[in-house]
Amino acid sequence: MKAVTALIAMSIAAAASPALAQDVNLTGRYQCIQNCVAVEPGRFAFVTQYGRDMNLVNEAGMASRAWLDYPGRIWVDRAQVGAVYSPDGMTIQFDNGTIWQRAVELLPPPPPPAIVPRRR
Repeated sequence: MKAVTALIAMSIAAAASPALAQDVNLTGRYQCIQNCVAVEPGRFAFVTQYGRDMNLVNEAGMASRAWLDYPGRIWVDRAQVGAVYSPDGMTIQFDNGTIWQRAVELLPPPPPPAIVPRRR
């Protein structure tokens, strides 16, 4: 009985894995770290995801449609290049050697507390 329960649990986990990989949201700002199109350092690329469809703007400002081929893999139409992304969505590595890394958005520090003068 324990073997049957373990087998069922492993089957459910294996079946759920591909579905979980599709839930990665790639929307965000990325920075090219290798084999970049733009010569100037520090330029950003952007990904906007709508379900399986995406719009990409590379660091040189060229826009392209893209889509999820299958979990972990995207296809970029204009560049005619595929890419894989990390399970956490932090890195996109294109077949031509270009690598984008998600640029973490830093929030500004909170304003200092207001000093209220005491009444005498």
